This record gives sequence, C-alpha cells and structure tokens, in this order.
Amino acid sequence: MMRRLLLSVLLAPVVVLPAACGGDAPSDEDTAASGAQAAQTEGQLSAVELEQGVGPIRDLELGPVDPALASQGETFFATKCSACHKLEERFVAPALGEVLSRRRPEFVMNMILNADEMVQRHPVIRELLAEFYTPMPVQVRDPDEARAILEYLRSEQTGSTTTPSGSGASR
Repeated sequence: MMRRLLLSVLLAPVVVLPAACGGDAPSDEDTAASGAQAAQTEGQLSAVELEQGVGPIRDLELGPVDPALASQGETFFATKCSACHKLEERFVAPALGEVLSRRRPEFVMNMILNADEMVQRHPVIRELLAEFYTPMPVQVRDPDEARAILEYLRSEQTGSTTTPSGSGASR
C-alpha cells in the first residue's frame, strides 16, 4: 500500500506537468492574433521609416565619393559583410552591387546598424527574410563604420547611383 502511494505521488507530476505547460499547437485564434500584431507593427511605421528604414540615421547629405573612406569601408565589408553578401551575385543574402539604386543611403545604414528591429518591423526586410531565410546579424554598431561601408558600396555601384524615391517599398 505504501509503495502504491509513493508511486502515485512520484508519477503525478509526470502526468500533470505536460498538460499544464500548454504543449498544444497554437490555435487559429493565436495565429490570427500574431498576424494582426505583425500588421499593426508594420502599420506603425512612419513614411520616413518606410523610406529611410528604422534606426538612428536620417537625411544624410552625401557629396562625391570619398576614396579614403571607401577604402576603409572595403576592409569592414570584407571582414563583416562578405560572408553573406557579394556585390554582383545573390549569395546567402542579396547582392549589393545595385543596392543604392533600390534603397536610400539612410535605409542601408539603418539596416547595417539596426538589423534586428528592421527584420521585426520593416515590411520590405520581412519580405527579404522570407526570400533568403537568413536574418542579418548586427555586426556593426559604430555609425562611422556603417558610413564607411556605405561609402564603399557607393564606390562600387554597378547600377544607377541616383537616390531612389520611395525606395523603401521597392526590391
């Protein structure tokens, strides 16, 4: 009798805990709520954030390409970006040879500096994540490094280098 009681006491948590943890698959209501939350987050972006990205960089004024800064940016790109990005071809992530014909410079810098939030909140980046399946890690936290990488990309552009209008929504 004592063994049965002891066995019951020991096995009760094994039976009760999995049920209490809610191991069931999410319901349709949970999935709908999650989708509504994502749509609401995207809806909260301003027109400026849609065009220039989510992050600290706003309204850059760029002059002619600075060769010394571009050279520095090439070094940063080689060590921090080239494992996933190439200029002329799709790799783990999008090719960047024409990125400035599709995106504003602020957008590019905000993606470099604030990739986590861009992935969570910006609809264009969410589409790219769905296409490439690999979120971009934040490897650059210094705006000066990001600016140097931008200058390198400006120096290597294979397409038009005019500032795109409404670039946040284009691919």
